[in-house]
Amino acid sequence: MKEHKITGLSCGHCALRLQEQIQQLPGGEEAKVQFNSSKIVLDEKMDMKAVRSILSLENVRFESDGEPTGPNWLMIGLYVSVASFIAALGAEWVMKTAYLPILLYAVATITSGYPTFMKGLRNLTKFKFDINTLMTVALIGAVAIGEWKEAALVAILFGINELLESYGMEKARRSMETLLKVAPKEALLLQDGNTETISIEELKVDDVVLVKTGQKIPSDGIVVYGKSSVNEAAITGESLPVEKEKGETVFGGSINNEGVLHVKITKTYNQSALSKILALVQEAQESKTPTELFINRFANYYTPIIMVISALVILVPPLLLNASWTEWLYQGLAVLIVGCPCALILSSPIAILSGITVNARNGILIKGGAYLEQLGKIEIIAFDKTGTLTLGEPHVVAEVAFHPDFYKVAYAIEKSSSHPLAKAVIAKCSEIGTEEIEADEITTVSGQGITAIVNGETYRIGNEKMIGEDQADENVKKVISSLKEEGNTIVLVASENEILGVFAIADEIRTESPAIVRDLHRKGVRETVMLTGDHPAVAEKVAKRTGVSAFFGGLLPEEKVEKVKSLKASGKVAMIGDGINDAPALATADLGIAMGKGTDSAIETADIVLMQDHLGKLPDAVQVSRKVNRIIKWNIGLSLGLKLLALLLTIPGWLTLWIAILSDMGATILVTLISLTVLLHNRK
Repeated sequence: MKEHKITGLSCGHCALRLQEQIQQLPGGEEAKVQFNSSKIVLDEKMDMKAVRSILSLENVRFESDGEPTGPNWLMIGLYVSVASFIAALGAEWVMKTAYLPILLYAVATITSGYPTFMKGLRNLTKFKFDINTLMTVALIGAVAIGEWKEAALVAILFGINELLESYGMEKARRSMETLLKVAPKEALLLQDGNTETISIEELKVDDVVLVKTGQKIPSDGIVVYGKSSVNEAAITGESLPVEKEKGETVFGGSINNEGVLHVKITKTYNQSALSKILALVQEAQESKTPTELFINRFANYYTPIIMVISALVILVPPLLLNASWTEWLYQGLAVLIVGCPCALILSSPIAILSGITVNARNGILIKGGAYLEQLGKIEIIAFDKTGTLTLGEPHVVAEVAFHPDFYKVAYAIEKSSSHPLAKAVIAKCSEIGTEEIEADEITTVSGQGITAIVNGETYRIGNEKMIGEDQADENVKKVISSLKEEGNTIVLVASENEILGVFAIADEIRTESPAIVRDLHRKGVRETVMLTGDHPAVAEKVAKRTGVSAFFGGLLPEEKVEKVKSLKASGKVAMIGDGINDAPALATADLGIAMGKGTDSAIETADIVLMQDHLGKLPDAVQVSRKVNRIIKWNIGLSLGLKLLALLLTIPGWLTLWIAILSDMGATILVTLISLTVLLHNRK
């Protein structure tokens, strides 16, 4: 299957109809016409001439075919139509004869309404009823009863309406396309001191590339030479540059701000974080939300119902009330025009596409419109603790020394260990500048700590099980108890005879976490809950400092799942974790949100990915999604409300063809403009 860019596609129903016709061609069973992204996916063996012929029925063409030769006849037709209509109005005012005005109105109707008329006739022969069918019947009826002026005005307004629809979708598409253009195209390959320009598709793992100032890094890799600041906004949405030097990881699509970097490629481009992000964003454009699916189903019934109502308006008053056939035929034709579902169909896709674009621009990857809509309905957010509300990096928060050798013994034993708690102890000892001595015969005791020989004496470092209570006097026990009550992990250092001191270690809370939790509550999230496997005392400490509504500590992965299930009983639940350890809970929640800063596991897990390594953009994503949901509801209410108001005008017989088309046109303009306001969210 191959993807092709198409132009001229401005109608959602048209896209579905084109897809159905192309799928009937040999080899076209899997063909897809994607309205939101204006693309078509075809089998490479298909008859492209036949596909072009079908697309031409809706004035759609392949972008690769280039601009059509000659002028834009549709636009010229609209200009001629407007000029003819104005001339006809002038002729009516100046001349007594009706022939010239009728001729000019006919020219206006034909030049503007010809494309719609031809589509409508084709649909009538196949008993397919859509907007073109309704407009064709209305135009034929108006001409039949001598309403030339009304027919011309309807044709002109409908033409303008179609242009506005096209403009709205193209504006949203262009915003998305601008976002997708961040992908690099070429790379400078370094070989034997020389450089060669190659396409990123030719890059292989272990290739070394040269990245000059202002250039994009072609794919994920590791810096092997140079030092620079790198703009990672394409991946994380963060505008502040990140300092990079030898040995550090860089992402494809990020920009080298200054200096020169040599980057060793660790992933081919199609396996890079940026490639996966862009692929998922493109897929997200075409995923349908429950609201969109409902609107599409509703529109299928809505148009035939309108035709039945129109027939009743035409027939009932003359047959039962002896009213004028001409008058009620006119009213019935106006009802047909009111039945055009343009604004209703546009009420959702522009807003959804805009919402996905804005969030992607901020480094928030939403894998489909359904998840965007769901985020706007979330009432409860459950957080994993480690790496989410906290940094996931233990550090020493307090230490008490009972012996002068406390620090140097601790440093001597721990400096050879890679355990997270050991790293915290090493960092603290390095910070105070302890004396460096060597440890021998280092032995790890699983689940407890380490023993070693330092200066000929045996020392132990570890938890209380490692040290034993017999060595702790009342003062030491009191200190340990006090530090534990504060929710800290205890690391003791002891000789064979006495305890030298104690480290209190805790996971550092992210500085932004309390503000994020408060902001989420302000944005309408009713409850925030922390779920963690850590000790309840640790959980309580973090919960108090971050301000979450509730917390549950000491949970196994399966117990987290049960907690998420119980939370779902009282509202829509989103679970936030790292995308690996919390996968079961993420899958159980109504919405799974992973933190990852571009890691494969985060991108592939959950429904939404925060590409930063913090929660800073989450409240903004919630606000955008709620705004999108509000706009969709407003759009649906507005489009149906204006049509209902127009239909009510049939009761006193006040509905005219031009009022009918203006009600549809007005709704379309408002729906489009309101939806596009999403793109202005936090725009700088």
